[in-house]
Amino acid sequence: MSNINRSEILFLYDATDANPNGDPIDENKPRIDEETGLNLVTDVRLKRTIRDYLYSYKKKDIFVLETRDKKGELRTKEERLGDYKNNFDDLLIKCIDLRLFGATIAVKEKTLTLTGPVQFKFGRSLHRVDLTYIKGTTVMPSKEGNKQGTFTEKYILPYSLIAFYGVVNENAANEQQIPLTPEDIDLMLEAMWNGTKNLLSGSKTGQMPRLLLLVEHKEGHSHFGELDKRIKFVTDKDDAALRDVSDGRLEVDALRELLLANKDEISRIKIIIDDRVNLTMAGKKVTVAEVFAELPFETIKY
Repeated sequence: MSNINRSEILFLYDATDANPNGDPIDENKPRIDEETGLNLVTDVRLKRTIRDYLYSYKKKDIFVLETRDKKGELRTKEERLGDYKNNFDDLLIKCIDLRLFGATIAVKEKTLTLTGPVQFKFGRSLHRVDLTYIKGTTVMPSKEGNKQGTFTEKYILPYSLIAFYGVVNENAANEQQIPLTPEDIDLMLEAMWNGTKNLLSGSKTGQMPRLLLLVEHKEGHSHFGELDKRIKFVTDKDDAALRDVSDGRLEVDALRELLLANKDEISRIKIIIDDRVNLTMAGKKVTVAEVFAELPFETIKY
């Protein structure tokens, strides 16, 4: 039996001159909704960020992980399961990513299907983005006999402020007997914040976490939904000219109104916000304490 309550998560991060989530079937271009011009980031990308941070920085067991044998070849799911002696109960106790996100594991004569208690929608930018094509050169020839380096090319976004919304579902944990703990949730929040900063690859360097909010409901209460629709990134510039979080303001009037109107259902609120984010209500700059006044909030640090 898990001892968690229903919770909602709102996470904002931005990417500058980077590719937050390339599409492998479209030249690895950043994913963009063709109808709205908004940047998309899949939930799988965010979960990968969390898994990688928990494995590399917190030394936690992660099941969905790229591992290789002595020959350098990728190991199969069956071989990975063998690391845990094919014991699904042991797997669930040891691997925090399975407790958070679930998995479907089908190997010979064994199948494990778990719906993860933590689920995220696709992340979407809070403004239209500008897809930019970059061409460069390398100093090394691509093959023997060539006397010059080759050309390189990639697609980036000059700027994208992305919002993710997620739900922690205590029923999914309890009904499937997943031993998810409040400590697991705390580690996941830390991984979202610090893991985003620590994606120091060629395509991801330039990402910064900007706001992370957890609204925990009292026992027996459900979630509000769509917290990402309760905020707005407002700017005086054209969207294509955005280059930094300071180019706009984050309006949180609707978010405060929702939380205040339902404060009796809220157990606690956790928040961390980057000091370069400009919060506003009624058009005026405000502090975190002013936004969450009269609500049971606490600030967290990583």
